[in-house]
Amino acid sequence: MRAQDSATGSGTIAVDAGTEGTETSPTPGSGTGTPQHTSQAPARRGALLAALGVVAFSLTFPSTAWGLESFGPWSLVALRSTLAALIAGGFLLAVRAPVPARRHWGGLAVVAGGVVIGFPLLTTLALQTSTTSHAAVVVGLLPLTTAVLGSLRTGERPSRTFWVAALAGAAVVIGFTVQQSGGALTSGDLYLFGALLVCAAGYTEGGRLARVMPGWQVIGWALILCLPLAVAGSAVAVPLEPVHLTAHGVLGLVWVAAGSTFFGLYVWYKGMAEIGVPRASQLQLAQPLLTLAWSFLLLGEEVSAAAPLAAVAVLVCIAATQRTGRRGRSAPRSAGETGPVRS
Repeated sequence: MRAQDSATGSGTIAVDAGTEGTETSPTPGSGTGTPQHTSQAPARRGALLAALGVVAFSLTFPSTAWGLESFGPWSLVALRSTLAALIAGGFLLAVRAPVPARRHWGGLAVVAGGVVIGFPLLTTLALQTSTTSHAAVVVGLLPLTTAVLGSLRTGERPSRTFWVAALAGAAVVIGFTVQQSGGALTSGDLYLFGALLVCAAGYTEGGRLARVMPGWQVIGWALILCLPLAVAGSAVAVPLEPVHLTAHGVLGLVWVAAGSTFFGLYVWYKGMAEIGVPRASQLQLAQPLLTLAWSFLLLGEEVSAAAPLAAVAVLVCIAATQRTGRRGRSAPRSAGETGPVRS
């Protein structure tokens, strides 16, 4: 396979099997270059994919609340991971996806611990005592936390304008969601802040891995890594916790497994590979407001008249983070990390 290095021109390098399908760019000056306007296509595509992920994630808390109508918290998380892993395994087998290189399994373990186990478990436990609007405070802080961890992990250096807009957006979201929940802290706050940290770590590592393998394979292999634990957890938790099947409960389980855990993370990681972890993370500033909208429509929770004003302020901040450039250059990639992978 041939890949292009922007510093040295084209050359033949060794890459993992998981990077097959990587698109190469025409050599500058070769006469076969892509028109300048198409160079913006990956950024637009990446932003769209990340936005689809945000929409999928915004349904997670309402769907979890539905799932808790039928299942206990431990059963719901275990069954959610098991079903998502079976879906991912089916796709991996269908396309005969290559097993990731050994050096990538550490990163996949971080993804699995953060977004497959840690975040679902901690937020499900929190939602036993917290409303979905209160839990949205975590999502308001998640973009900023992900941007910080992403900058440290990948070497990307967002501009000062980026950080000002990100902090402003986070402040708007936090203020709005705290006001919606009455400003009262609950016993689930420790679960929520723990979920914030582990999810940001999983997003960051997943975004890095999505540069060397298709995004859906990142979450797919992370789910497969968790499958033995998920099956064992289901076998233990389901008999011990009460199960009362309802249409809402089953639909909630199906969505958090297929929609949030598999599809949402697939498009999210692919989007981050295109536009970078910090910029993608700021699209999530819209997630708490979307969650509040779903909570009103699906759960009957009331939303104040301040929602439209907060939505406009957040969208302005998102626009600023998407337009601002990044100063400096990203840290050098390891061998085989040749660029965003198309899948």
